[in-house]
Amino acid sequence: MTHEEHHAAKTLGIGKAIAVLTSGGDAQGMNAAVRAVVRVGIFTGARVFFVHEGYQGLVDGGDHIKEATWESVSMMLQLGGTVIGSARCKDFREREGRLRAAYNLVKRGITNLCVIGGDGSLTGADTFRSEWSDLLSDLQKAGKITDEEATKSSYLNIVGLVGSIDNDFCGTDMTIGTDSALHRIMEIVDAITTTAQSHQRTFVLEVMGRHCGYLALVTSLSCGADWVFIPECPPDDDWEEHLCRRLSETRTRGSRLNIIIVAEGAIDKNGKPITSEDIKNLVVKRLGYDTRVTVLGHVQRGGTPSAFDRILGSRMGVEAVMALLEGTPDTPACVVSLSGNQAVRLPLMECVQVTKDVTKAMDEKKFDEALKLRGRSFMNNWEVYKLLAHVRPPVSKSGSHTVAVMNVGAPAAGMNAAVRSTVRIGLIQGNRVLVVHDGFEGLAKGQIEEAGWSYVGGWTGQGGSKLGTKRTLPKKSFEQISANITKFNIQGLVIIGGFEAYTGGLELMEGRKQFDELCIPFVVIPATVSNNVPGSDFSVGADTALNTICTTCDRIKQSAAGTKRRVFIIETMGGYCGYLATMAGLAAGADAAYIFEEPFTIRDLQANVEHLVQKMKTTVKRGLVLRNEKCNENYTTDFIFNLYSEEGKGIFDSRKNVLGHMQQGGSPTPFDRNFATKMGAKAMNWMSGKIKESYRNGRIFANTPDSGCVLGMRKRALVFQPVAELKDQTDFEHRIPKEQWWLKLRPILKILAKYEIDLDTSDHAHLEHITRKRSGEAAV
Repeated sequence: MTHEEHHAAKTLGIGKAIAVLTSGGDAQGMNAAVRAVVRVGIFTGARVFFVHEGYQGLVDGGDHIKEATWESVSMMLQLGGTVIGSARCKDFREREGRLRAAYNLVKRGITNLCVIGGDGSLTGADTFRSEWSDLLSDLQKAGKITDEEATKSSYLNIVGLVGSIDNDFCGTDMTIGTDSALHRIMEIVDAITTTAQSHQRTFVLEVMGRHCGYLALVTSLSCGADWVFIPECPPDDDWEEHLCRRLSETRTRGSRLNIIIVAEGAIDKNGKPITSEDIKNLVVKRLGYDTRVTVLGHVQRGGTPSAFDRILGSRMGVEAVMALLEGTPDTPACVVSLSGNQAVRLPLMECVQVTKDVTKAMDEKKFDEALKLRGRSFMNNWEVYKLLAHVRPPVSKSGSHTVAVMNVGAPAAGMNAAVRSTVRIGLIQGNRVLVVHDGFEGLAKGQIEEAGWSYVGGWTGQGGSKLGTKRTLPKKSFEQISANITKFNIQGLVIIGGFEAYTGGLELMEGRKQFDELCIPFVVIPATVSNNVPGSDFSVGADTALNTICTTCDRIKQSAAGTKRRVFIIETMGGYCGYLATMAGLAAGADAAYIFEEPFTIRDLQANVEHLVQKMKTTVKRGLVLRNEKCNENYTTDFIFNLYSEEGKGIFDSRKNVLGHMQQGGSPTPFDRNFATKMGAKAMNWMSGKIKESYRNGRIFANTPDSGCVLGMRKRALVFQPVAELKDQTDFEHRIPKEQWWLKLRPILKILAKYEIDLDTSDHAHLEHITRKRSGEAAV
């Protein structure tokens, strides 16, 4: 990338003006997006305006449209809802209202509009754009604007960001606010689970989603619900019988709790609503179970945004500014969305169209089509749910295989969810499933037992590792391990864990030369808070750790807001991997994040102190600095604290905080539960195929490189990669992958903290078409 191009980002916005508004229902994370739009806009040299109260503010003008400053978006990252206000607006639906809105924009020289809202709000924006030149000529004729003003504002650029807790917008994997809504729902489900286990109870939980069952579906996966009702997939006609049979079956298996999740828009095959009260009455009448209904309502919109939503909002905000400033009269209005972990730009109207097609398909009772239009990610969730909830495990184990499951490395939230889905999918396939306690050490010592269906009951929401986990590697106990593989007739191994799980896998591959017993297929599911396993962009457990760090940083910032001029230095985990420090820095609005992958010198530390000294002169009188535990052996947390304390004398006080092992604990987040559940299911399906493939003369013999894999999320798909092939991509000394996708997000962190830095725009998203994407591409 040339110096000129670098410089271009800083001058891209000179002479331009951007307005940002939030419209429709509020969603957590909208503030992160607004903050990013404002700060990146200002960084590029543009003027940025807030529009208060959504489209209503656009129509009313006056004080509703205010210029934003750097400081005006401070301390809003961790707030739920939308700080600039949102409203449903009738006026904007009429041409007269849009005429007034156009007048207000032209008078201020604003030709770029960033709209954060649901599909209704975005459709409104597109209408506004298509009418723009007509509106201008009307204003000219009426003498309200001059010819010069009309020429200057000849076209309007529009970029949409989808903020909607329902995740009901086609073309994006996640809309801003969905993850936070899932956090609220899971907090309640976890709370209900504990009370229901004290009494034998059935709970019917109603969640939001008038036309979209996403929240209901992911909730049911994340809490192992007995049944879910969603608008896209009405139950079969005799569902009442089926439901009651399922509930009594789980009771006889010893479960004290039944959970039924209902989306507010749930319907039967004839389009008749199925309400939570209907379900309650059915269960009470037919089974006589003590049944309670909980309607979650607006709780789901509330509370502080999750780390995922803050990062999502921030990334989308950056991309929106770039899309606006690069826009020409010929570029269609676009919407910035997320696919896997890639930011993509999609034509707004294509997305709106597909979203409308879903509703149309549902109205016409073409439910299979509605499901397909929702996209791969939604369908995968539905398939896994159906497998885990609706299939009875076979009674006979004839012709079955024996697969063992284990945890290796340090504990990470979500490991138990991965074990649960691995065990249950294995049983559904008719296999014998064994669990190994204490990792490779337990495999060597024979700490192995058979797991039945209810062995893993209720595991999804539990943090840590129930099987026990150790960092021990297998190499030194190959003989005992081989003996136990034979003794327990283990034919496949699912290893859930961190960097040791991966290096352990490499050792098993090596050991095959000497020990035939090790020639069995194995798969590694990455699970570690450090997110440092080669071959995967995400590891199970990292999202939970990130949220823990984030919550702590919020509290620390709050305590600092009460005292004048204070800087906090916080040490995060992650070994040599800077993922947690960087992502938490982005989510918590840190001034700097020191990591090993981006070497820093005393000059950088000095620049950071200078930067904080300048910041203390503004209205924002607090600083937050994150330091990854192994970023530098000499510049320790104490060293940095001492340096800041000395240099900040008389200007600011410094405090330090080492977060330590709390980052490994806690109940797993919805993302980690869902990710782990899908990974477990995918791994077990692969395993069954591999075992059949490796069957030779009455025994299993797997000796090809692709019989030992890491299952990882790569950009947009879950893929199996041979451990041997990942060797070249690994820095073994520092236990990290050589290339890490999230390093590209570091400049965003710095820009949002007001550093003069180059933004590399070479990796920006280009416009893609959603219709082609739907058919040809795998997603998670």
